[in-house]
Amino acid sequence: MLKVGIVMGSDSDLPVVKKAVDILEKFKVEYEIHIASAHRTPQKTAEFARNARDNGIGVIIAAAGGAAHLPGVIAAETILPVVGIPIKTSTLGGVDSLYSIVQMPKGIPVAGMAINGAENAALFAVQILSLGNPEFFEKMKEYRAEMAQQVEEKDSKLQELGPEEYLKSSS
Repeated sequence: MLKVGIVMGSDSDLPVVKKAVDILEKFKVEYEIHIASAHRTPQKTAEFARNARDNGIGVIIAAAGGAAHLPGVIAAETILPVVGIPIKTSTLGGVDSLYSIVQMPKGIPVAGMAINGAENAALFAVQILSLGNPEFFEKMKEYRAEMAQQVEEKDSKLQELGPEEYLKSSS
């Protein structure tokens, strides 16, 4: 069974990336996680990307802030799908990271998520892997049904309590 490879440019990205890990664990998707910098450890980064398929990886999630070259560098070294998580930065709020990830040149695509969008990166990875794994497909259908049920329950509560009481009961 193919697994997800997760790479982050710095350990400071781990609090965001941990949210992707939590989703993968919820879906029982095998993963491996690494710190590798596009700028400080370019050889390690390229080697990881080049060997990912041989190491059983089917999708790579790459998280980076600032210049956020990591997802693009990885995508340049592999044919596997790469999902980029732009990390929020203190100087530009993550917009710099987002632009770096989504402005890839033609021919080297990276799927860009929202700033700090680790949960969606993991869900997208599960969806990709579900193409070859019916178990993941069924788990994703169940996950979506659970989300819909939660919305229905919240709406019922809102109808019962009204807006003001609903807000009081939610805090």
